[in-house]
Amino acid sequence: MALSIASCGGGGGESSGFAASTPSTSSVKSSAAAPESTTSVAAASDAKDPRVEAVVVGNGKSDAGNEKLALVTLRILSSAPQWVSGGDARIEVQAPRILHDKVEIWINGVKTTPAPPLISSGWGLEGVVTGFKDGDNTLQVRFAHGLIVAASIHLTNYPIEGPMFSGPHQAPFVCTTNMFGLQPKVDSAVSPGYAVLDAGGAIAGYSRDCSIDSFISYWYRAADNTWKLLPPGDAAPTDMTQVTLPDKRTVDFIVRREVGTINRFLYSFAMLAPRGEDPAHPDTSLWNGRLNYYFNGGVGIGHSQGSVSDRSLEPEMLKRGYAIAHSSGNNTGTHYNLQLADETAMMTKERFIERYGVPTYTVGLGGSGGAIAQYILAQNHPGVLDALLPVQSFPDMVSQVTHVGDCELLEYYMDVIDRNNVRWSDVKNRTLLVGMNGEPSVADPMAPYKQALGLAGPSMTTGSTECVKGWRGLFPLVMNPWYGQAPNAVFYVPQGDIAPINTNQWTHFGDARNIYGLGDDGYARHTWDNVGVQYGLKSMKAGNVTPAEFLDLNFKVGGWVQPKDMLQEGFPFYPGITNTDLRNNPSLFDPWSRRNMTRPLSDDLPAPRTEGNLGAMQAAYASGLVFSGNDLLPTIDNRQYLEREVNMHDAHQSFAVRKRVLQKTGTSDNLVIWFTDTRPGVPQVDKNFAAVDVMDQWMANILAHPHLGVARNRPAAAVDSCFDVNGNLLFSGPDVWDGILDDKPKGACTQAFPLFGTSRIVAGAPFEGGVYKCALKSVDTALADGTYGPWIPDDASVAKLKQIFPQGVCDYSRPDQGRPSQ
Repeated sequence: MALSIASCGGGGGESSGFAASTPSTSSVKSSAAAPESTTSVAAASDAKDPRVEAVVVGNGKSDAGNEKLALVTLRILSSAPQWVSGGDARIEVQAPRILHDKVEIWINGVKTTPAPPLISSGWGLEGVVTGFKDGDNTLQVRFAHGLIVAASIHLTNYPIEGPMFSGPHQAPFVCTTNMFGLQPKVDSAVSPGYAVLDAGGAIAGYSRDCSIDSFISYWYRAADNTWKLLPPGDAAPTDMTQVTLPDKRTVDFIVRREVGTINRFLYSFAMLAPRGEDPAHPDTSLWNGRLNYYFNGGVGIGHSQGSVSDRSLEPEMLKRGYAIAHSSGNNTGTHYNLQLADETAMMTKERFIERYGVPTYTVGLGGSGGAIAQYILAQNHPGVLDALLPVQSFPDMVSQVTHVGDCELLEYYMDVIDRNNVRWSDVKNRTLLVGMNGEPSVADPMAPYKQALGLAGPSMTTGSTECVKGWRGLFPLVMNPWYGQAPNAVFYVPQGDIAPINTNQWTHFGDARNIYGLGDDGYARHTWDNVGVQYGLKSMKAGNVTPAEFLDLNFKVGGWVQPKDMLQEGFPFYPGITNTDLRNNPSLFDPWSRRNMTRPLSDDLPAPRTEGNLGAMQAAYASGLVFSGNDLLPTIDNRQYLEREVNMHDAHQSFAVRKRVLQKTGTSDNLVIWFTDTRPGVPQVDKNFAAVDVMDQWMANILAHPHLGVARNRPAAAVDSCFDVNGNLLFSGPDVWDGILDDKPKGACTQAFPLFGTSRIVAGAPFEGGVYKCALKSVDTALADGTYGPWIPDDASVAKLKQIFPQGVCDYSRPDQGRPSQ
């Protein structure tokens, strides 16, 4: 049997010039054996004609057709082949143009016709194919009625509801589709689930995945700087503004917004659109080809679909022509399971590409938790983001938990246990223990309560440290299984599944139990550990804290009881406690969460320290929740300097990131750090969109000169810099931050922006943090190696040290004991 394919058209046109026949099977490669993302020319083992066992290209006289088929390639554009979701994918077939009308797309041995058809351009054919089943699939380019396989990819498809790799879905899970005026789809006739009501208000069924059908809406930017729904019809609203794009086109400021659900979270896509377009065939002529993936900050503990950020319609990005993608699952105010967040970002970007095409590049943007999310995603899944714009960054969340967990232990020690020590009445002196800044001008809102309840000793301060102003109440949210809630929880049925929140363990560790695992007690394992930590060590060595104070602190500071033993929080965290309640029962007043601190069995024994779980620590590393410093992407780490406000976004964190990058990659030439000054009472200026514009120049350079790499493509403005309160440049250059991570004289920006530390840095831990369980050395070893110098403890002090630290003290010269061996 012989098969031939000839081009259409008259004489003189190029012929496809190949024929196929059936020689021995030893000369052909089985189509089933075609490797992923590779080109192969082979027989179709599942061809319709059962008499055809194998087909190869060539008739012994000419191999022109074989040469053309050998040029055929197939790739998936919307995701990696192993991470396809929703049953569809955007693909690209590269083939000589003469073959374009001969291309057949086959899925799992069945021919499919993409609708709309693949678009031909140059050598490429591109479009969306559908019909993948959950699990393993084979996608092929064939010719000759399926008899010849020219290219093949094996892929794995997952449901659009997920999960792909984040583990079993969390339950209970509360829907928030009502933020768009919608109820979720019914996906279960029986509870448990979110109650979905019919028109009469009766329960029609339940939703566990919180899905909605995607929908399109159009908005315009009004003269009062708000978004308004675009009314139907041709008449333009009188208050509609216009925008001039970078290419000088002036257009109506109208935005198409697509909203739907992916991986159980709400997503939003937004970009400029011309008035009157067909939503089913979006007009992307106003899109500049760049995609901004927005990551929102906050601290959430899951069990909720969460909310879509207003920044998903950021006018400064949209007026530049960017598209914005965002998901409530990439909002750390929803949850802090960054493995789930990574998965959500991958699936959401996949949908964007299927709908609108491949971006020129994708740049992350977001602050605080949204900055962490960028670093973690770039580390764990290269290729989802091409550039990073972290704002008010931290290296990762788990590292912050370590020293934030010290905060209330130390504040309670200074407020109550050591209440007769007037040293702590000067809030600046509290930095000697907590490491973070303290400001007398930033009022402690609990000070009047302490005075009224008789808790104000000589040590009381009316000012605040960062522990108080920035972090108070967040450690219980991370650690206490009794403390937490989810919006719309009243609509979950049965309430018995969601009301006893300790059962659901609404903590960070409970939220991410798929990563940390459960202990034998049924509670999520946690990473928090302070065994061997010598609080205040550096301050004592510097002579700012006496040895007696150092010993007393470490004898009495204690730790936290395990989650299974924790109690519900008191005032000001637990709602409904009134001033009258406090007067009648002062023990309700508990801003330090002292009820969940370890206490000694008797006054002559030290307060017990807390052991974290090594398995949980190793899981944090293995899952990628810990930022290792693996960032080689162009990055502008941009922050406002908020130390005068004792804001939680302490400035040293940008350099903790840089230190990790240096340790991991040996360079930080890709990482630019910008600070902008702020003053209380003065309107704050941020440089976020200046960073966007500089990054666009940087990416343009990389795209134009890829051989130069990231560092050598940096534009002049992509350099370490610091700015004044008005946003004006103070200093810039490669040496402005000298003296922070090296022993050089302090650079100009280093001098202008003093940095503070953490309680663990004061205790001797490394600047970059990330030690979850320190290696231990005996007190005798510490005495011999000069750990306490210049102090030379007497015999009574040595005995006290050994009583406090029977297992030994932290040896930060050795690696984190929580890090996996490999």
